[in-house]
Amino acid sequence: MEHEFSFSLGPVVIGTSLITTWGIMLVITAIAWFSTRHLKMLPDSLQTTVEGIVDTIDEAISAVAPDHGRQIMPFIASLWLFLIIANLVGLIPGLDSPTRDLSVTSALAVLVFFSVHWFGIKTLGLKSYLHHYLTPSPILLPFHIISEFTRTLALAVRLFGNMMSLEMAAMLILLVAGFLAPIPILMLHIIEALVQAYIFGMLALIYLAGAMQSQQLNSQE
Repeated sequence: MEHEFSFSLGPVVIGTSLITTWGIMLVITAIAWFSTRHLKMLPDSLQTTVEGIVDTIDEAISAVAPDHGRQIMPFIASLWLFLIIANLVGLIPGLDSPTRDLSVTSALAVLVFFSVHWFGIKTLGLKSYLHHYLTPSPILLPFHIISEFTRTLALAVRLFGNMMSLEMAAMLILLVAGFLAPIPILMLHIIEALVQAYIFGMLALIYLAGAMQSQQLNSQE
């Protein structure tokens, strides 16, 4: 079931997906602020939970980009946390997951696209970074450029398609079976939402690591 709401700010139309996205960002910001105000040597349950989440994300990042973990940690951690909440928010009655909207997933993919180049240039310098597109042969330049856009498109469409199909499948099952199978559907939604968040975040991490590490090797050759 759709829960559409929108209003206009001049020529800009603010829809449900954007409002939900802003709400999720505010929630993440509030939790981050509140959980770091009074850190203790002997952590309470909230601090322990937050530290466990941060350590888990840090280990995943270090496994892929061990030399640049601290540099990209804020971006990847924020992306993962947003995706997890955004994918699961559809379980709340009256709300839809913003990641079932192609405009939201496209914005996330574009953010990853620019972040890859930003971190790559920041780490290697503009000249060394751009040299990657000419290796091992300048003939490959068009293919490198095409791959940059196709993988960005794939990021957006993959997340959008999986989340949209997941919610449509859940609605169809509920229409056929009524409320006889709510728990399996709920578990399926949770598992798939977490998997899709992990895949999107991991692909973003791999792209960032590739921009900052593989090109660094090329520049040292």
